[in-house]
Amino acid sequence: MKKAMNQSTLTTILNMVSIAALALLLILVFINNDVSGRLADSNEQRYALTYNANRFMNGSAYLTNEVRAFAATGHQEHYDNYWNEVNNLKNRDQGVAAMQEIGITGEEQALIDSMYGLSNQLVPLEEQAMEQTQNGRQDAALDYVYGSEYNAAISQINSVKEQFLERLDSRSLKEVQSLSLTSAIVRILMVAALLVVGILQAFSMRVIRRHILRPVIAVRDQMEEISQGRLSAEFQWEADTSEIGMLVASIHETKRELKKYIQDIDGKLADMARGNMNLTIDTDYRGEFLPIQNAMSQILDSLNDALYRIDQTAQDVSEESRRVASGAQTLSDGAVQQASTVEELSAGIQDISGRVSRTSDDAAEARKYSTEAGEQLKVCSSKMQALTKAIADISASSQQISGITKAIEDISFQTNILALNASVEAARAGAAGKGFAVVADEVQRLASKSAESAKSITSLIDASVRLVEYGTTLSEETTQALSQVVSRSQQSEELVGQIAQSAQMQALSLRQLTEGMEMISGVVQTNAATAQESASSAAELNQQAEKLTASVRRFQLRR
Repeated sequence: MKKAMNQSTLTTILNMVSIAALALLLILVFINNDVSGRLADSNEQRYALTYNANRFMNGSAYLTNEVRAFAATGHQEHYDNYWNEVNNLKNRDQGVAAMQEIGITGEEQALIDSMYGLSNQLVPLEEQAMEQTQNGRQDAALDYVYGSEYNAAISQINSVKEQFLERLDSRSLKEVQSLSLTSAIVRILMVAALLVVGILQAFSMRVIRRHILRPVIAVRDQMEEISQGRLSAEFQWEADTSEIGMLVASIHETKRELKKYIQDIDGKLADMARGNMNLTIDTDYRGEFLPIQNAMSQILDSLNDALYRIDQTAQDVSEESRRVASGAQTLSDGAVQQASTVEELSAGIQDISGRVSRTSDDAAEARKYSTEAGEQLKVCSSKMQALTKAIADISASSQQISGITKAIEDISFQTNILALNASVEAARAGAAGKGFAVVADEVQRLASKSAESAKSITSLIDASVRLVEYGTTLSEETTQALSQVVSRSQQSEELVGQIAQSAQMQALSLRQLTEGMEMISGVVQTNAATAQESASSAAELNQQAEKLTASVRRFQLRR
């Protein structure tokens, strides 16, 4: 990872430089305000110095004008104005005091002192001129104030005044010009500071746009691509040691991790789709992806366990279906034998019915043939006993068939339970268990069909048992009647009429017995057909179980 300055450090540097420039600008503003104030004070002091210098000059000139006016005119007001200026107004003294308060140099003070000395030289001349004027000698007074000595002093005072004004104006002007130059320099520095701040801000905006905004926008676009699932989207930014660079490195790492997880999940699911369940989740998932690893491991464990149990169940169903088919075949064979026996019994009953009919017809000859009738009745008694025994055998066979149908129902119930379990496991398996769901549905349908067939056989056997019980009752009654006939055969002559009546009743009973036997024969035939159908269903169930076993064997399990 290449080295790069942190965006926060670069931004901090730029901000610190901008803050320093702004601080400098603020200091320059204060300096400019101070210089401007000092310049204003200098201009004001210059004006005040000039004003007070002129006040000093004007005071001296005012005394000269007033003394000359008094010498020329003799008016008292000029005299009063003169002394008012000297004693009360004192413009010269106040002007000098004001200039000293404002501040003057030593040379300027020397010039003022020189003007004071020259002015003091004029005072005796002015006093003599005013005294001469008061004495009425105006000419002499004019000589004093317009004489050469007075004019020379005035010329010297004016010369010193010009020097003082020139020096004072030069000094104040120089100070004003210096402050003006300082103010101009400060303003130039302020403009330069503003330019520096503007340049720094423009550079800062360019740096922020290039090193922060553009990478952030690129990161935003890349995160949108990742959120849409497009992990192969191009991302050209390279990682470095800056904050944005570390963020870019995190995005690259996130994409690599997501691709690794997706490739691992895709490969595992592809293997599972191809039937390979002998897998392990060996990729280390991190953070919030760890539950996916655990879930895939649980899915593989559940599928292996479910498919193994389905395989075992299919084998059990196949074995049980073979047993059911064998039992159904045995039941079918027994039903066929029962049908043959019932047909023979029916033929025997029909023969007995014919004989009883002939006995009724030959009732008139019963006396002659009583001995033969007794023998025949003994034969009938023995046959009825055989019939009773045959019906008892039929009843026992029906009970056995009932037990077999109960076993078929139990097998159908267990098969249905197994099919339901297989459907549940197939539903848990999701898309990979659709084939199992179809097989489970077919097994459930066959189990339901077997249960229905078993119920039909049970109902038919119950009806057959009831008919057999009825035939047993009839055979017992017939046996009892024949016994009575045998016991009373010796009294046949006396009881021919009773024999004829009994023969008619026997014929009716035999006809009913014949109808019952025919019904039994139909039931037995139906049982035989149902048993054959049960055998066929059991064989089909066996085939479906073998198909289910073959479907499960497509998967490569851990055990």
